Amino acid sequence: MGTLYPLELLERLGGEARQLEASSRDLERNAWMVAHRHVHGVLPSEYDIREVPEDLFLAVLEWSRCRE
Repeated sequence: MGTLYPLELLERLGGEARQLEASSRDLERNAWMVAHRHVHGVLPSEYDIREVPEDLFLAVLEWSRCRE
């Protein structure tokens, strides 16, 4: 999968998603949360409905899965 995002960004966000596994083993959720924090500056709250670019979420998720 080609990506528009720099490898350094994916490494950082993917690493953050893997670190969240200490509290949640749901890698998809963790990838979405760190993508949300990158875009909006904060982790999502329970009722946060702001959009996260799907291509960023998928790129972070793919990078994280390749490191399992």
